[in-house]
Amino acid sequence: MSDEMDRQYWLKIAGLNLAIAVALGAFGAHGLKKMADSYALQIWDTATLYLFVHGLGLLALGVLAVLGYRIGKIAMTLQVGIIIFSGTLYLMALGLPKWLGAITPIGGTMLIIGWLLLCFMKLPKDNL
Repeated sequence: MSDEMDRQYWLKIAGLNLAIAVALGAFGAHGLKKMADSYALQIWDTATLYLFVHGLGLLALGVLAVLGYRIGKIAMTLQVGIIIFSGTLYLMALGLPKWLGAITPIGGTMLIIGWLLLCFMKLPKDNL
């Protein structure tokens, strides 16, 4: 993979996250609404909101990557957090075991850590 492709990687991952968020949001609003109770729909909405918000965050990080910033650890931490947090909520909303809720906070913790990594990221002086 070329250096330019490497820099665009997180833009593409962000786009994928956001496309999935739209699709799952639409499914929740139309398809799932007919078969799920209000609690399951609430869980689904929370998962979709977090997927959207953090997908947008990855989009911003992708722009930083294109500009030459090293955001790999931050972005990877957020992506894993998205998968665990939203993924477990989606699975529970679809009726999978509620014990998955014990895993959800791990994803939330990863999201928090990812954003804190951004806060403490050292910026090179030539990019200020």
